[in-house]
Amino acid sequence: MGVPLYLRPRLEPPLSSLLEAGPFLHSLVDALGSPLNVLLPDRIAENAERFRAVCRAHHLAGRVYFAHKANRSSALVRRLAAEDPAGVGIDVASLGELRHALGCGFTPDRIMATGPKTPEFLWLAARTGVTVNLDSRHELGQLAELVRKYDLPRVDVLLRLSEFESGRELQGMRVLSRRSRFGSPAGDVAELLSAVERHRDAVELTGIAYHLDTTAQAEKTRALERCVKVMDECRARGLSPRALDIGGGFGTGYVADAGEWERYTTALTEAVLGARPPLTWRGHGYGLRNEGGTVRGTAALYPAHRPTAGPGYLDELLSLPAPTLGRTSATLLLEHLYDLYTEPGRALVDQCGLSLARVLDIRRTEGTSGSGEYLARLGMNAGDVSLEEHGVLVDPVLLPRPGAEPDAGEDPVGVHLVGNLCLEADLITRRTVFLPRLPRAGDLLAFANTAGYAMDFHAHHAQRQPVARTVAVVREGDSWRWCLDEEYWPITHPGGAWS
Repeated sequence: MGVPLYLRPRLEPPLSSLLEAGPFLHSLVDALGSPLNVLLPDRIAENAERFRAVCRAHHLAGRVYFAHKANRSSALVRRLAAEDPAGVGIDVASLGELRHALGCGFTPDRIMATGPKTPEFLWLAARTGVTVNLDSRHELGQLAELVRKYDLPRVDVLLRLSEFESGRELQGMRVLSRRSRFGSPAGDVAELLSAVERHRDAVELTGIAYHLDTTAQAEKTRALERCVKVMDECRARGLSPRALDIGGGFGTGYVADAGEWERYTTALTEAVLGARPPLTWRGHGYGLRNEGGTVRGTAALYPAHRPTAGPGYLDELLSLPAPTLGRTSATLLLEHLYDLYTEPGRALVDQCGLSLARVLDIRRTEGTSGSGEYLARLGMNAGDVSLEEHGVLVDPVLLPRPGAEPDAGEDPVGVHLVGNLCLEADLITRRTVFLPRLPRAGDLLAFANTAGYAMDFHAHHAQRQPVARTVAVVREGDSWRWCLDEEYWPITHPGGAWS
């Protein structure tokens, strides 16, 4: 087999402690079935506080809005609703998410509506008084019409911008940031502000936002500076914006060791070139291809090892100098007394949960095109843990069945993880996964850190297979207590739903 190419997960408390509680996790799957999602609501509150601490370190006021689309859990949303109302809010991107946030305890003044908006979504947002982050003049007109038609109070709005000039020139042409489906082009600001002025009876402009389809800090710093200048234009027109919303994209580190990530990506390139045996099912290249002995294409992989992510990424962003004004982004905001809004999704649910799957059977792959010797069929499908859908490569943690014979003397092994659908394409991961020993029927595989987009974003009822149930767990001394996600409330009382 050669040297195993591990991509072991980055684990922090309390997630690391939960993974040490193998018998407890097995008992949950025995009771509730496989697959099963397990969430740690207290960790999301800790993550929100880390983002707020960065703002305080830069002497900035503002609010952290959880991007609800990252996870549909009630427990996580209810836990955040119990946090400081002045500092923690929620970003909802659909009518259903707005109704869920209201039902979980968020008051309208802590909710921001983003994303594509139906008339029903806009109506409920206006009726309840949430802030609306507008993507276009068309949305602005729709919202203003609803406010007038139903005689509603003025709605607080932000204007979301995109497609910023890069400040560079290429063959005499201005270069724009990557085009996005969201937000209005920054070049249309004058028309947007004129539209806001026409609708001042229906809306109040409280801020400017930006959306960028990139993790590049230089582009984000440039966009932030441009938005500050737009807010100056607003003030010149008699408008009074007070907040700048820089969206999300702060990232998460999934793999613990940088060396493991570098070794794997190097080996993947070598495998695509044919310089080593394949590392994936049927030679899948993750976007790379061999053209006459030369690697072409770009690896469609999330940078699973990130030395700086989440709150650390925000700190670096605020510390970078603006490209033309020279002062740091934090200084620009302070000089203008602007609040800072952020919308972390993946970064706010970092280390907040895991997805469990029972190993159903193991068989050899003789006669099958693939680099591993074994197929491990799991009690889940690719929609239940869609890490690879987002380009995230990370190993699961093997949790032996309690009472199983010790595995001393067994060697690491490469396996392919396949799902429970009657489809050739139902692969939990396309790559060969290296585990410390060959799994056995009844063992569990724990996919760590799946709460951000990987846990339920693509879950479905295909072939009437069960969708994962979700539980919330809390550490109490040396033991764990759990309840169904929908039964979690951030209050303590005797005789509650906890087990």
